[in-house]
Amino acid sequence: MQSSRAIQLLTEIPGPRSREILARKQKVVAAPVTVQAPVVIASALGTVVTDVDGNRFLDFAGGIGCLVVGHSHPRVVEAVREQAGLFLHTDFAVVPYEIYATVAERLIAATPFTGPAKAAFFNSGAEAIENAIKFARLATGRPAVIAFEGGFHGRTLLALTMTSKANPYKVGLGPLAPAVHHLPFAQDYRGPSGAEALAELERALLTQVAPSEVAAVVVEPIQGEGGFVPAPEEFMHGLRRICDEHGIVLVVDEVQSGFGRTGAMFAIEHYGIEPDLIVVAKALASGLPLSGVIGKAEIMDAPHEGAIGGTYVGNPVALAAASAVLDVIEAENLIDRAKALGETIGARMSAWQDRFEQIGDVRGRGAMLAIELVRDRESKEPAPELATRVIEEALQRGLLLLKAGIYSNCLRVLAPLVIGDDELAEALDVWEEALAATFAG
Repeated sequence: MQSSRAIQLLTEIPGPRSREILARKQKVVAAPVTVQAPVVIASALGTVVTDVDGNRFLDFAGGIGCLVVGHSHPRVVEAVREQAGLFLHTDFAVVPYEIYATVAERLIAATPFTGPAKAAFFNSGAEAIENAIKFARLATGRPAVIAFEGGFHGRTLLALTMTSKANPYKVGLGPLAPAVHHLPFAQDYRGPSGAEALAELERALLTQVAPSEVAAVVVEPIQGEGGFVPAPEEFMHGLRRICDEHGIVLVVDEVQSGFGRTGAMFAIEHYGIEPDLIVVAKALASGLPLSGVIGKAEIMDAPHEGAIGGTYVGNPVALAAASAVLDVIEAENLIDRAKALGETIGARMSAWQDRFEQIGDVRGRGAMLAIELVRDRESKEPAPELATRVIEEALQRGLLLLKAGIYSNCLRVLAPLVIGDDELAEALDVWEEALAATFAG
């Protein structure tokens, strides 16, 4: 009789075929290109990943947040196939194509901008961040950028400078880009408070850089790699006020939090404020290389001709995938689904926190949730080794999980929003088993 479980483990993990391929990888792929889960994928659909040994896993990693509509959604696959059959590439700046304008129109309609807005497309989140700073610098005539501790904005030079985690991202890669200033990010669990973080920012505008030199403040409303840390409302409203007072461009990085995951199309909507620029990527094209900057028209139109571009930016196949992703989010009510998933997952996580002393915090919005593991709740001493062990135990039971946080001690949910209720229950049961096995040891 066929099992109704999504998870199916036929071999030890990793299986023999995966081990064989990973041994080949070891010989020919550069050593820094590591893998999180030592299982080699053969196919995937929805929330289920099948490896080359026939083992099936439930995927809570989701391509690091790219798979809001799941693996190989039929509408996305068909859109990609159809566009690939028409043409693959021209460079939009040489021979333009309609899908670019179509996706720009749809994204602008989905954003919280109240006035005229425009969009431009790129390849990666880092590339979009770097271009957002270009827009801000050319709109203001100023050089400096303010970013926040715990933020992750990418790995290219300027984006890497803005990213706030030294190891492994920055070690040995200096000198980095100039005129980037890092300040504390407000948070409820470890602090500082919103008022304290805003006071630090106000002080920095006196002691580190004059406001008249600052082009942009760049912030994740919910930090992704930083540990799924939601900014307090007071902090976000204070940033908007300070930017307004000094003519600074407020750039919201929604690379990981965008496209419904938080129970809103964009996380900034939870705060009721209007940014100047929004940076998107990841789930936009279901994992195909596509990113974008969407923003107020006067800022987006500020750069001179030729200042913004690139050979591959706004690839038509990726844009076709993006249009299909937007279709699926709407047709399958995935924003409401994220809210429902968040209630279910959050309730389970809170129950785990009651059961396990090592869970110091449960946090997030919608289906963008995480638990933070500590050695002691009183001291809040981070326990990254426990997070690593839980991931290993979960993998052996058929669940793919990822860490996050500046201390690498958080476990996050990046499950596709198309996950079924039975799959969700199965995944959460396995996660709880992995927690119990880890903490018992």
